[in-house]
Amino acid sequence: MSLRDWFEDKRKFGGLVGALTEKATKGYVFGEREKNRYLRLDTTKGLWIRCDNCENMLYVRFLRQNKRICEECGYHLQMSSTERIELLIDRGTWHPMDEDMIARDVLKFYDEDSYKNRIIFYQKRTGLTDAIQTGIGKPNGTPVALGAMDFQFMGGSMGSVVGEKITRPIEYAIRKSMPLIIVCSSGGARMQEGTLSLMQMAKISSVLQIYQARKRLLYVAILTYPTTGGVTASFGTLGDITIAEPKAYIAFAGKRVIEQALRQKIPDGFQVAESLFDHGLLDSIVPRNLLKGVLSEILELYGSAPCKERNNYYFR
Repeated sequence: MSLRDWFEDKRKFGGLVGALTEKATKGYVFGEREKNRYLRLDTTKGLWIRCDNCENMLYVRFLRQNKRICEECGYHLQMSSTERIELLIDRGTWHPMDEDMIARDVLKFYDEDSYKNRIIFYQKRTGLTDAIQTGIGKPNGTPVALGAMDFQFMGGSMGSVVGEKITRPIEYAIRKSMPLIIVCSSGGARMQEGTLSLMQMAKISSVLQIYQARKRLLYVAILTYPTTGGVTASFGTLGDITIAEPKAYIAFAGKRVIEQALRQKIPDGFQVAESLFDHGLLDSIVPRNLLKGVLSEILELYGSAPCKERNNYYFR
């Protein structure tokens, strides 16, 4: 049997093997959760992971080469913020901003564990200081300010650090008359920071109003799986151009919450990117392997057209 045939057989029986493995290790997994209640499987480690859509087993090495797109069904699996930057930015052109900014537990929040301990845990797990990386880079030679959220860090939740780290690149882009790209992947505002996290929605929206309305600069929002809550309600849907990945889950509240509030049944799939595109919320749905090229064309078109405000030209 050739190596290729072996992989084909592995994928064919992946669903069955995965189900049996899950059943056999159910007690073990429960024991691990007792040791650390908020520990989740890190999908960046190991040799195999299962597709969230078709449930086939995927070899991690090949999956990374394929930009975390399932080769069986084309489903776009989650990417880390580092992988996003590598996908969109030319090698050697990335200059990070505010890498040492760390959240403080101002409210002394405590549930199953303290907020401070949770922050430390996710910093060790992801190697990040918080749920977003920001900086300046060049997609195909064009300088842009970029923010890439990371769902692996507390569900990409937006706290004070995330709000500040998004605001500063926008202010930098205003000074340099530079396009802005934000890749959204978040469960919404961070509950451990209470009202402080909700204030970030207004802060980011305010600086975006200056960036877009006064300076007339270009902001491209890229919505990935999942984009929900306060991120959807603020900068996630304020882009001049709003792009989503195929089958991305984009919502403010979940289906169950909406059904309980309205007391009526909601159709399946109404919060998926394709449905939102049909109803006008999105400008385009772009597969991950084409995204950098599409962004380059948008930036090239933007650069060839003079801005409406005097002394505010890009690509001089």
